Amino acid sequence: MNLQNTSHLVTSKPDELVPSRYALKVGEIDVLVISDGVLPLPTTMLGHNAAPSARAAWFKDMFLPTDAFDWALNAVVVRSGGRTILIDAGLGSDPDLNLPRAGQLIKRLEAAGIDLASVTDVVLTHMHMDHVGGLLVEGVKDRLHPDLQIHVAAAEVEFWRAPDFSRTAMPEGFPDALRAAAKRFAKEYHNQIRQFDEEHEVAPGVVVRRTGGHTPGHSIVRLTSGGEAMTFAGDAVFTVGFDHPDWHNGFEHDPDEATRVREGLLRDLAKTGELLVATHMPFPSIGRVGREGNVFRFVPIYWDY
Repeated sequence: MNLQNTSHLVTSKPDELVPSRYALKVGEIDVLVISDGVLPLPTTMLGHNAAPSARAAWFKDMFLPTDAFDWALNAVVVRSGGRTILIDAGLGSDPDLNLPRAGQLIKRLEAAGIDLASVTDVVLTHMHMDHVGGLLVEGVKDRLHPDLQIHVAAAEVEFWRAPDFSRTAMPEGFPDALRAAAKRFAKEYHNQIRQFDEEHEVAPGVVVRRTGGHTPGHSIVRLTSGGEAMTFAGDAVFTVGFDHPDWHNGFEHDPDEATRVREGLLRDLAKTGELLVATHMPFPSIGRVGREGNVFRFVPIYWDY
């Protein structure tokens, strides 16, 4: 099945008035961006080291509330070389943190005509609960292919054996929920996990590379085919990061390293002009990075109907 044609295969449900998937091709690689929903979180999470007045001014300039807003939560399905690859797995069930609008990935995969049993590989940018939780939904593991391979950086697996939250700035309840999800994931899927050190080619033109920063094993995925390229940046880039790449996200376990990674990635993407997709950029989050001096800007694509 060509992912570009999935929109014609399924009639939209009455409760899905806003499109929740967007298909494109990167050379010969099929790509489908799927929204897992949104996470309502405090605005301080996008820049807890910034002056409150500066942070409030940025949100006001973006016509967004200055106290809380909805973070997008995106995952990606890629098809290359006969393999079907899911990049990140969404939140899954709400861990009693008032996140009822996320956790939509499994039903939206089904709506797109993607059978869980057809997924050959899962790539995890990192093991935060909003990236592994979809695999922990009751009944999902039994529906996955028995030979499923889950690719994650070795540094990430090691980190979650005894995670350090000393430099994060998360709302109450989140550290415990993140620990619990990562521990459960590592236990339930230990036979499927395939660790890599720095870089690994999952399928032709699909390369996952560890960046660190957000978490020690945080990784990005780069697709290349036919002279075209796209990078799925995971949590390395947030909306505010283009204007203020030095603002620390509350979920970053090493904020200084995360800033270095973000700035380097944005410089690289501005230079190559390739497509960017990121977990928490507004759906479908596909665009390019513009640069003027030390200032970056996100240039969204025009939707192809």
